[in-house]
Amino acid sequence: MSAPLVSIITPSFNQGHFIQATIESVLSQDYPHVEYIIMDGGSTDSTADVVRPYQDRLTFISEKDRGQTHAINKGLLLAKGEIVAYLNSDDTLLPGAIRTAVDAMGAHPTVGAIYGDGYQIDFHGNVKNKFPFTEPFNLWKLTFVLDYILQQSVFFRRACLQEIGWFNEDLHFGMDWDILVRLGKRYGLAYVPAELGCLREYEAAKSFAGGARRFQELGDLVRAQSGEKFPPGWWFYGLDTYDKIGSEHIRRWLPGPLGRYIAMRFVHLCRYRIDQEQYHSQGLFPDGWAAETLHWMLPACYANAVIRGALPAWAKPLERQRLRVYVNGRLVTEQQPGPGEFSITVPLQQSPEPQAAVLRIEAETAVVPAREGLGADARRLAWQIQSIEGTR
Repeated sequence: MSAPLVSIITPSFNQGHFIQATIESVLSQDYPHVEYIIMDGGSTDSTADVVRPYQDRLTFISEKDRGQTHAINKGLLLAKGEIVAYLNSDDTLLPGAIRTAVDAMGAHPTVGAIYGDGYQIDFHGNVKNKFPFTEPFNLWKLTFVLDYILQQSVFFRRACLQEIGWFNEDLHFGMDWDILVRLGKRYGLAYVPAELGCLREYEAAKSFAGGARRFQELGDLVRAQSGEKFPPGWWFYGLDTYDKIGSEHIRRWLPGPLGRYIAMRFVHLCRYRIDQEQYHSQGLFPDGWAAETLHWMLPACYANAVIRGALPAWAKPLERQRLRVYVNGRLVTEQQPGPGEFSITVPLQQSPEPQAAVLRIEAETAVVPAREGLGADARRLAWQIQSIEGTR
């Protein structure tokens, strides 16, 4: 089988200061079949001069467009690659990223996109830290809570993009989150534990600006994708925006130590609620335990879900545990698995048109380890999750 062509699109506008590093990061890749397209919005800075020495190795189109998302879509329509990605003109790929992405696509032939890890870099290109949010694919969290995927590490299967539609040009801040959710709901995504790209952070960068306007767009997006009026992501992005705005107003209204103290307490409360939404809204604990209500989500490509778990022998209150599994709000099965390991198969597709399945697993009881004489763990734990997977 021949190696697939990979197309990289860079939307650009007046980023002459950064774009050489972006170009070099693409053209220095060790994968031989790369098509590189720069869609420039008619820059008036040094961009054209920086690109000129590379013009025999890439396609450079400079003309007015309707913004970043429009430029990406124009590039996708020109691209010939079976695998495509976009890389902003102030970000970079890491060495070996494209080859790793191609190998991952081969290992996961049905997913709509793959993504990996990466770094946050400063204005000068120095690594600040590893991007902290990335985690294995969790469709419920991606849809209902936040975009934890580093865009600079994402590679798309072009045929899947064509099937669901290109990037939404009405979106300015969340077009990558929107398309990842749409792809995830239809085909699923695959996480690759490898460093693939770098996000440049600086004051003027779009991802770190926008304020209330950014929240309005992201809030509307998560509401539309989740189908809920106040999903966890609405609180997450709202509090993340307004803790900064609110603390600034408090310091302005109450200058001095009192204002600083109140602002600090306000930010602390907002951060606490943000953490609650990010880490606890799903009912999934980091050590694999489920709360009394667990939320999960599987792509439309699956006909059934297989839930594997365990009720450990020490957890006496769970011996008669009863689990109710709802799919898209409809009770599908109710079972009493008994102590030890168990497996529950749940049909997902309840309508002729396949759709992503939102699961809610409700447990009748819970155990508090601290009350069983097992340390200080005061969490209410319902059952241990081994895996929740889809089958076709």
